[in-house]
Amino acid sequence: MSFSDGQIWGIIVALGVGTFLMRFSFLGLIGDRPLPPFVLKLLRYTPVAVFPGLVAPLVMSPAATGGTPDPARLAAAVATLAVGVLTRSVLWAILAGAATLYGLLWLLG
Repeated sequence: MSFSDGQIWGIIVALGVGTFLMRFSFLGLIGDRPLPPFVLKLLRYTPVAVFPGLVAPLVMSPAATGGTPDPARLAAAVATLAVGVLTRSVLWAILAGAATLYGLLWLLG
């Protein structure tokens, strides 16, 4: 499927307008009014729902190993989760995961 230059620019502009309208509908139209408490409660769970979707493909099918699960990355994910649950600190979880990943990559070669 090939598009002309004008069609590609039309698609880019249409996607830009669509993105603007989606954000404006939330921020521009109701941005100056307080949100209901149940909406604020639900918004607190957004990072918890998004991060696993971003991290899971990097752990289960990393590009560095050609898509094969790697013991170092799996161990780092488990360490990150364990430290995060135990300390309830994002910083300590990230540091534990990074130390585990780089330590195991160094040990395993």
